[in-house]
Amino acid sequence: MLFVRKLTENERQKLADVAISHAAYDWAQRARIVLLSAQGRSVPEIGDEVNLHPINVRKWIHRFNAYGVEGLQSGKSPGRPPVFSEEHRDRVLSTARKNPRDLGLPFDRWSLQRLRDYLIERQLVPSISAETVRLILWSHGLRYNMRQEWRTPFTFAWLEEFEGVRVGAMR
Repeated sequence: MLFVRKLTENERQKLADVAISHAAYDWAQRARIVLLSAQGRSVPEIGDEVNLHPINVRKWIHRFNAYGVEGLQSGKSPGRPPVFSEEHRDRVLSTARKNPRDLGLPFDRWSLQRLRDYLIERQLVPSISAETVRLILWSHGLRYNMRQEWRTPFTFAWLEEFEGVRVGAMR
């Protein structure tokens, strides 16, 4: 049978305070698991009382035994790593800004699907969905409209950057 190690008086007091306080529910539940285990309750009994699967009860007992009270707190989850690097995003954007005819393609305008297919065929990015292409373009100010063309918000800075037009020459 699995039980927590012998608690110090300081640990017991801290766990009792957390278990009855308005601390985060998960942390209070974990403190109760340790206290119930210290009383000699079995893992299935603890699971029934705190409404948690025995596998999770065992996990928290092991974590407490290894790391003490601090091991019961949830750490910050790093989240899913990014799938596309900035280089991949730049490739999507630079390709979308080019005329498909200039790249030897038999059409004048990109569709999301055509752009996606081109990026994958040329191995400019790993596998990518048309929706991800749309989100990358949208996050950089390019909007796809149903007439299969890109719209960029008109600003003088945009003209200078992408069209080579000097703003002073227009005024």
